[in-house]
Amino acid sequence: MEKVILYDTTLRDGAQQEGIALSVEDKLRITQQLDAFGIPYIEGGWPGSNPKDAEYFARVRHLPLRQATITAFGSTRKAHTPVEQDPNIQALLQAGTSVVTLVGKTWDLHVTHVLETSLEENLAMIRDSIAYLRGKGRRVFFDAEHFFDGWKANPSYALRCAQTAAEAGAEYVVLCDTNGGTLPHEVYTIVREVRPQVPALLGIHTHNDTETAVASALSAVQAGVVQVQGTINGYGERCGNANLISLIPALQLKMGIPVVPEESLAHLTRLARWVSEVVNRPLSPFQPYVGDSAFVHKGGLHASAVVKVEASYQHIPPEKVGNSKRIIVSELAGRGNVLYKLHEVGIPADEALARRILEVVKRKEAQGFQYEEAEASFELLVRRSQPGYRPPFDLVDFLVVVEKRRRATEEGGDLLAEATVKVRVNGQVLHTAAEGNGPVNALDNAVRKALVAFYPQLQRVRLVDYKVRVVDQGSGTGASVRVLMESTDGQRTWRTVGASTNIIEASWLALQDSLEWWILRHGLAHTP
Repeated sequence: MEKVILYDTTLRDGAQQEGIALSVEDKLRITQQLDAFGIPYIEGGWPGSNPKDAEYFARVRHLPLRQATITAFGSTRKAHTPVEQDPNIQALLQAGTSVVTLVGKTWDLHVTHVLETSLEENLAMIRDSIAYLRGKGRRVFFDAEHFFDGWKANPSYALRCAQTAAEAGAEYVVLCDTNGGTLPHEVYTIVREVRPQVPALLGIHTHNDTETAVASALSAVQAGVVQVQGTINGYGERCGNANLISLIPALQLKMGIPVVPEESLAHLTRLARWVSEVVNRPLSPFQPYVGDSAFVHKGGLHASAVVKVEASYQHIPPEKVGNSKRIIVSELAGRGNVLYKLHEVGIPADEALARRILEVVKRKEAQGFQYEEAEASFELLVRRSQPGYRPPFDLVDFLVVVEKRRRATEEGGDLLAEATVKVRVNGQVLHTAAEGNGPVNALDNAVRKALVAFYPQLQRVRLVDYKVRVVDQGSGTGASVRVLMESTDGQRTWRTVGASTNIIEASWLALQDSLEWWILRHGLAHTP
C-alpha cells in the first residue's frame, strides 16, 4: 500500500462547528501542537473570508515550525470573472503559503442551481484557477466538493471536473463527501472506479452525517487514496468531519500505514484533550482511543479477564495512544474488580475481603451511591472496612440555616446561608461557623474553617464540580439524590459521592470523603 499523507483542517472546517470560535492566538497555538505531533499539512483557514484568517496567515509565516506545511483554502474564481481579477484568488496569493487548496463544484446541481452558471463555465473556473496559481509557483490541492453526490447524479460530469483539475496541475484531487451521506462501501466502489481515470494523486474528505466518516476514509484508503483529510476530535460542520484522532491509530496500528512519527502516538490522548480545552468543548469520555472510558472495565467477567490477560478485552494496549485502563467498581462488578482496586491502593486482599466489600458496594448502590466515577469514595469505603481504621476527623454535628433577607430599598432580597459545625480531631472538638452563597457552600466553608486549624494544608483543596442526580425519579421532593463532587489541589483531581433523601446530608457525605481522602493520601492524619 502507498504512503498516506495526513491533512488537518481543524482550523478551517473544524472551526465551522456550532459553538466553536477560535481566536488568532488559539489557531497559532493549535498549529504548533499539530506541527510538533507530526501532521504534515495544516490548513490555516480562508484568507479571503475574514480579517481573522488574514491575520493568521500574516503571523504564521513567522512561527518556527518543525516540519508542517501550512495551506491556505479558498474557492475557484467566480463565474465570468478573469482569474487575475478575482479577489479570492488574489487573497490566496497574498497569504504567502506554498500550498493552496482550492474547492470547486463537481455536482451539476450545485453548478446550475447554486452557482447559477453553465457546466462548461464551471470547468473553466477550475482550470483557470489552478493553472493561474501553478503559474505563480504555488502547489495546488483541489477539493472536489460534493464529488460523491455529483458522481451519483452525473458521473461523467463529476469525473470531468476531477480530470480537469488534474490536467491543470492539481497535485492532489481530494474527493469530498461534503454532505456526509455516502456509506463506506459506496466510497470504496467509487474511488476504485475513479482512481485509474484521474491523472493525479487522490485524497478523501468525509463528513460524519451518517456517523461513518472515519470508516469511509479508511475505505477510501483501501481503494487507493493517498491523502486523508480530517479534524482533531472530529470537529466540523453539522455532525463533524472524519476524526483524525481515530484515523491515526487505525491507519498506523491497524493497517500498518505509518502517518505520524512512532513516538507521537503515545501523545495522541494528550493532543485530543489539549485541543478540546482550547476550543472549550468537553471531550467525550466515550471517544475511541482517547476518552476516559475508552479502556474502562466495569463488568465482573471483563475485569477478571483483563487483569489476567489485557488483550482479552482491549483491542490495543492503551499506553500506545497515551491512555490507560481503568477497572471500576459497581453493582455489576465481580471480585476481580475489587481485588484489582485493592491492589491499586496498596491494601492486601483475599477472596473473602473482596466478597465482603462487593456486598457493601451493592448495598450502598441500592441506596443511591455510585462508585464508577467516585474512586476516592470507593478507596475510603475499603479503608473503613479495615480493622483499626481511624478517620482523620469526625463530624459531631452540623446546623445549616437559610434565611431570606429583604432590604428596605428593594422589592426582592438576598438569601443568606449559614452553617455551624462541630468537628472532632483526636478528641479535641472545634466549633465553627461560616456563611456561603448556598447551604452546601456554607457547610464547606465551615468544615474547612475547623479543619485547617489541624490540617493547614487543606487550604490548597478546592471544589471544581458539583452535580446532583435524582436517584428514584417519581418520588417528588422526597426522592433520594446522589451528589458527585470533583475536587483538586492544583496537581491532581479526585471524585467523591454521597447519597441521601436529604441533599445537604448527601453533599456532606461527598464533601467528607473528599477532605478525608486528601488528608490520608498526604499522610497528614493525626495519631493519638
